[in-house]
Amino acid sequence: MTITAVAANAQVASDKKATTLSPARLAFERFKKLEGKWKGRSTKGWKETISYKSIAAGSVVVSTSFDAHPNETMMTMYHLDGERLMLTHYCVARNQPRLMATSFSEDGKIITFSFLDGTNLPTRDRGHMDKVIIRFLDDNHTTSQWTWYQNGKENWMEEIQLERIP
Repeated sequence: MTITAVAANAQVASDKKATTLSPARLAFERFKKLEGKWKGRSTKGWKETISYKSIAAGSVVVSTSFDAHPNETMMTMYHLDGERLMLTHYCVARNQPRLMATSFSEDGKIITFSFLDGTNLPTRDRGHMDKVIIRFLDDNHTTSQWTWYQNGKENWMEEIQLERIP
């Protein structure tokens, strides 16, 4: 077999693997592609800087949010748990809700995460981030819309628009 034939066979195998990835795995690959710095703008008017970084041999994507809350930093970690896409949000509310991806749009560009459980949450009624919808608009623009859940009520927060910093 020639080198060209070996390369062609490898490309076919790679293409076949890409088409057989689960929605969770495809979404996780999208999160990996966010690596870098982003500027965020809330529909309520505040601004922030966010960085994304892949760590632990590519098994976790860390999102670090600076200045969404004055003088505070929050983190969200995305990872696969088997075929489940998970996130843990380390919040200024001093709790750590874990959310699981519960729906993926057909094109994979919209992912909804819903509350699974959390630490430092003695009951679900203690205020916490409960749901997030993330939209991948293109390689340089995303949005997220989070909900706050407390005392049996879900409240939508503002939308956060992110743009990659070149």
